[in-house]
Amino acid sequence: MRLTVFWDRMKQQFGDTYAASVAKDYVLAELGGRTVDQALAEGEPAKRVWGAVCATFEVPDRLR
Repeated sequence: MRLTVFWDRMKQQFGDTYAASVAKDYVLAELGGRTVDQALAEGEPAKRVWGAVCATFEVPDRLR
């Protein structure tokens, strides 16, 4: 998954402003206690990060 696709899905799920806030502030257990931003900065694949977001939040099937 490309980062552009990842961010597009984040924005579709949370909205433009809230997507950035979720990525910066929300610690996900599935990412080892890291935020989305931290995981991506440390080289975690976007697909795995998106999977963690889907596991944590109620993401509709069309965005999975």
